[in-house]
Amino acid sequence: MKKLVLLSCVFYFMITSIYAQHNNNEPYRPVFHFTPKSGWMNDPNGMVYYNGIYHLFFQYNPDSTVWGPMHWGHAVSKDLVHWKELPIALYPDSLGTIFSGSAVIDVNNTAGFGSDAMVAIFTQHNPELEKNGSDKFQNQSIAFSLNGGKSWTKYKGNPVIKNPGIRDFRDPKVSWYAPAKKWIMTLATLDHITFYASTDLKHWQKESTFGKGSGAHGGVWECPDLFPLTYKGRQVWVLIVNVNPGGPNGGSATQYFTGTFDGHQFKADDLQTKWLDYGPDEYAGVTWSNTGETKLFIGWMSNWEYAQVVPTKSWRSATTTPRELSLERIDNQYLIASKPVKAIDDLKGQTKILTNLVVNGSLDLTQSAKMDKGIFQLDLKAIKPADFAIELSNDQGDMVAIGYDKSRNVYYIDRTQSGLTAFSKNFAGKHTAPRFAKNDIINLKLLVDKASVELFADDGLTTMTSIIFPHAPLNKIKINTTQKNLAIKKVKLKRLE
Repeated sequence: MKKLVLLSCVFYFMITSIYAQHNNNEPYRPVFHFTPKSGWMNDPNGMVYYNGIYHLFFQYNPDSTVWGPMHWGHAVSKDLVHWKELPIALYPDSLGTIFSGSAVIDVNNTAGFGSDAMVAIFTQHNPELEKNGSDKFQNQSIAFSLNGGKSWTKYKGNPVIKNPGIRDFRDPKVSWYAPAKKWIMTLATLDHITFYASTDLKHWQKESTFGKGSGAHGGVWECPDLFPLTYKGRQVWVLIVNVNPGGPNGGSATQYFTGTFDGHQFKADDLQTKWLDYGPDEYAGVTWSNTGETKLFIGWMSNWEYAQVVPTKSWRSATTTPRELSLERIDNQYLIASKPVKAIDDLKGQTKILTNLVVNGSLDLTQSAKMDKGIFQLDLKAIKPADFAIELSNDQGDMVAIGYDKSRNVYYIDRTQSGLTAFSKNFAGKHTAPRFAKNDIINLKLLVDKASVELFADDGLTTMTSIIFPHAPLNKIKINTTQKNLAIKKVKLKRLE
C-alpha cells in the first residue's frame, strides 16, 4: 500500500511539473477557448451538431504557425467549452487545398451517400491555376462521412460547382430550406453574395445575388451564413457576411443584415451597416448547423492585420467563446444579441459576490477574489450610465481598461498598454462600440482568458472581443470612475478553472 501511495505521489508531481512547464512555455494559451495543439488556425468551418457532439472544423496548416496549404482540422466537444482535437479531417488533393465551408447532416439521404451522412461542403483553392493567371482557381466540392466525422470520402464528381470566372468564389454555407425541400448554398462571390439551390447536394443552380452597394465594402466579402431567428413569434432571416478589411475598428470583422428569404432571394429590411462584434478580434464567424431553433455562433479570435505575427510559439490563434444568438428590436431595426453559452457559467471556480457597492474614484477588487492566473469571469449588475472603467493590470505595468464613455455613449476596450504590442503598428489602441440599449441600467459580463478579453454589454446587445499579450497575468482588478457615488448593485467575480 505504501508503495502504491508513493508511486501515486511521484506520478502526481511528474504531471504537475509537466503542466507547469507547459504553462510557462505557453503563457498565452487559453484555458476555456479552443486552440490547436500546434500549427496555424484561422476560420472555423463545418460546424455541425450530431448525436450529442459539437463538431468544429477549422482552417489549419499543420506544418507552420503562419498561413499555408489549408486543411480542415477537427475538434469535438459535448459542451462547447471542453474540446478534444482529432486527426485532420480533409487534406489537399489535385483539385487544390481545402478552404472554408460548412457541414450538414443529410437526414433524408438526398445525396445518396447513406442515412444521416455528414456532408462537408467546401472551397478547393488551386494554387497552380492562380499562379498561371486563371480566375477559375476556386471551386466548390463535397465530401461525406458515415461514421460521425471520423473518416471522410471525397465525392468523385468534384467540383460540384465550377467557377464561372470569379477570383473570389468561396466559403459555401449550406442549410436545408424545408418549405421547398431543397438545400440553399450561401456563397461569397467578390464583394457580394450568390445563392444556389440543390435537391441532392451534387447539382446546383444559381438563384439570386445580394449585397452590391449594401453594407460595408472596405474589403472582400467572406464566410457568409444565412439562417432564421424568431422575434416575438415572427421569423426574421439573418445574413452574416464577414469582411476583410473594413471592420469598425480596423481590419477584419463580421457584419450582418436582417430581412426575409423566400427560398430564392434575400431582401434586407434595412441597409444600415451592423456589426455582430465591434472588437478588433472576431472574424469569420458562422453558426453551427443541426441545432434546431437555437443558433450557436463562433468566430476566429484574431485579425488579419497581425494574426501571423502575434507572439505565440508552437501555435497561432484561438476561437472566440461560443455564443447563442437572439434578436432584439430597437429604433425600428432588428439587432443581434450575443451571449456566452451556458457552459461558461457552469465552469467551476472560486466565486465572490459583492452587493450594493458605492464607488468614489476607485474601488480595488483584487483582494476580494484571487484572480492570480488572469482567467476569470466578471459580472457587473445595475450601473446607471456614467463614466467608468474596469482596470485589469499586473505588477509589470501592463494594463487593459474596459469601460463606458457616457458623453459618446460608447463602450471601449483600451489595450494601448496591454503588454506586448510592438509586433504590429495596428495592434495597440482604444477600440469602441456603440451602446444600443435604451434603458438607464448597464449590465456587463467580462470573460478574461490569459490572452483575451470578451465584453458582453446589455445582455449581449453590444459585444467586443480583443486579444492581449501581457508580460504576466492580469491579476489586479479595479473599478475607476469620475462619477460621484457610482452605485453598483452587484459584482460577481469568478475564478475559472
